Amino acid sequence: MAKVLGLGGIFFKSPDPQALADWYSKWLGLEFPFPHGVIFTANTQPATGYQVWSPFKADTDYFAPSEQSFMFNLMVDDLDAMLAQIKESGCQVMDNSERSEYGDFGWFIDPDGNKVELWQPPAKAPPQ
Repeated sequence: MAKVLGLGGIFFKSPDPQALADWYSKWLGLEFPFPHGVIFTANTQPATGYQVWSPFKADTDYFAPSEQSFMFNLMVDDLDAMLAQIKESGCQVMDNSERSEYGDFGWFIDPDGNKVELWQPPAKAPPQ
């Protein structure tokens, strides 16, 4: 049987794709090598980083205050610095953050109203 090998991409609509790309480039340091988006390669991820595909129940409030039916999760190298950068941009940064054996998590709402979860992987792999 054929199997999925990993996450191949995240594709979504935006009222102004170029403005949103420009915002992510300025405030999160994303580089857009081609007009359709950003490429993340395996060699840029820390050894403790991984990809997750996870459906949530339709009535979850985990994506709140966004009203979208999805949430992005972006792996970052320094959660606190990234949240400070985003706060400077004027976007809403959630007051809470979470630190656990699985890494550090923080959240913000991007200019299109999407909730974004930022994840700094742990220094050591968590127990399996």
